[in-house]
Amino acid sequence: MPAILTVTLNPAVDISTETDRLLPSHKLRCAPSQRFPGGGGINVARVIQRLGGDCVALYLAGGVVGQQLRHLIALEHLPSLGLAIGGETRESFSVVEASSGREYRFVLPGPQVSESEWQACLAYLDTIGPAPDIVVLSGSLPPGLADDSYARLAQLARARGSKIVLDSSGAALAKALAEGVMLIKPSLRELSELSGHRLDTQEQQCAAARQLVDSGRAQLVALSMGEQGALLVSADGAWRAEALQVAIKSTTGAGDSFLAAMVWGLTRGMAPVDAFRYGVAAGSAALLHSGTLLCLAADVMRLAPQVRLRPI
Repeated sequence: MPAILTVTLNPAVDISTETDRLLPSHKLRCAPSQRFPGGGGINVARVIQRLGGDCVALYLAGGVVGQQLRHLIALEHLPSLGLAIGGETRESFSVVEASSGREYRFVLPGPQVSESEWQACLAYLDTIGPAPDIVVLSGSLPPGLADDSYARLAQLARARGSKIVLDSSGAALAKALAEGVMLIKPSLRELSELSGHRLDTQEQQCAAARQLVDSGRAQLVALSMGEQGALLVSADGAWRAEALQVAIKSTTGAGDSFLAAMVWGLTRGMAPVDAFRYGVAAGSAALLHSGTLLCLAADVMRLAPQVRLRPI
């Protein structure tokens, strides 16, 4: 088994295109579409592989779109295992308005996952051998799965000695954190929801992240804040990274790229703050490309030395 296993319970085929202006009740002529394999864990695995990491993507897939997803994953030569489900894998759609540069993202809920399909996923994670060093649980939950689904996966993985990386939101995030994880990468909104109040200042943001670390729910909290930069909090300290100034073509997949590079760095034995530097570089590198192309390794390596970190 590879060092890293990513789990994507609600993957998608990501479709992106461009039109001059978004107007209601009009036929909008679009540029040729691009299609990418998508979903949090799949995106994380794609980037880890590009950086030279040892990773396998586990995901659920069904229907015609599921077949297309498998094909797109195969085109990238990504080691993976798709568990079959009866429902149709979802599509996600993003449109860039060329006249303004704004990006609009439309996300469908995904297929209903049955109890037997869910049990097959649990059984796979419980029996793979040897257990991976790190299990990445990333993305939304599909309809039919309970809010504690990531918590149950985390519990299984931890019992087998794997470290848990978590990137989700809402109740699924909160319940999985109760199991204790190595790393989470919340957005500012997600961390605000966890803390129960607004986090308008750096001090408030750092305090909310510190609470997660001190309570044992997460060893590392990497807070991504878009153009405001990012924040890393651990038991050893806290660091702030300013956002890099790059030409933005798409924001889709920037967070997944950030997380992937951090996980890659940690598996290479980097100190968390050094892995954080590569995470910020990868998130910025993803902005350079349209659709869900994600970051490219050459861009990550070029941008990493430009990331400015300061202890706070």
